[in-house]
Order: sequence, then C-alpha cells, then structure tokens
Amino acid sequence: MKIKEIMTRDVRSIDPKDNVFDVLVQLFKTKISGLPIIDKQGKLMGVFTERDALSYVLPSYIQKVGKFIYEENPKSIKKKFSELINTKVTEIMRKEVITTTEETTLCEAARIMMTERARRLPVVDLEGKVVGIVARCDILKALAKEAEMSLGR
Repeated sequence: MKIKEIMTRDVRSIDPKDNVFDVLVQLFKTKISGLPIIDKQGKLMGVFTERDALSYVLPSYIQKVGKFIYEENPKSIKKKFSELINTKVTEIMRKEVITTTEETTLCEAARIMMTERARRLPVVDLEGKVVGIVARCDILKALAKEAEMSLGR
C-alpha cells in the first residue's frame, strides 16, 4: 500500500505570518500537536509543533543537560510565554522537515517516522508542493487493516 491511499489531502496549515500564541490556541482547539507552514505557492516552509513552543519558553540549557531537577521560575516562563504573541511561527519553526511522497510505501514511511522520531510527514510532489499529510496513526491503522485482511477477518 502507498501513502497516496491513506494520506489526508485537505491539509490544515499555518500561515507564515501567524503569531505563535494564536497558532497554539488553534492547536489546542483542534487537538493537533503540530502543523506544516506552507507559503502562497503551496510549498513547505517548515513545521511548527507544541515542542517548538516549549523549547522557546523553557530555558535553552534544558537540551544540553538532559534529565535534571528543574526549579520552576514562574516569572521567567510567564514572560517568555507572553512574548509568543509578538513572535511569528517562522521565527521558531523547524525549517528542516522530513517529507515523503505519494508513492512511498507504508513500511518505508513507518521506518522514516521511527528513525526520525516524526509524528507526521508532509507529503510533497516533485515540485515541493504539499499535496497531503500522513500521521503515525494513519499508518498504524492501515497496517492493522492489511494484517486483519490477510487473516481473513
């Protein structure tokens, strides 16, 4: 089975001019953890996730020290969070995004997601335009359906 058979073609996306706070509100309402950022020509600019917002709000040394006991500093966090209203998603988005094509197999897409620790993959055509998106749950459901069919259920 190929990605084109299971991908979502109506892709929700973020405008590059959107501010982070408004996008977070959108993510909370839709219960989605991240969205692609697509320009007016339909090309992928990057992806913005809740993780990107957390990385911005929390101190930068968290990634360097790994596990540790973090002493809360509510003033610092509130200040950084309030800055999100004036911060464009393009300022903190991930620009290097792993993508896939419509012709990629489910197993290959699953391998990419596992090795790259990706929750979703934008699907792009040969010109780099976004034509769909596929999430881990989409692939898992399709693989389960294939297994079920092979068992004669």
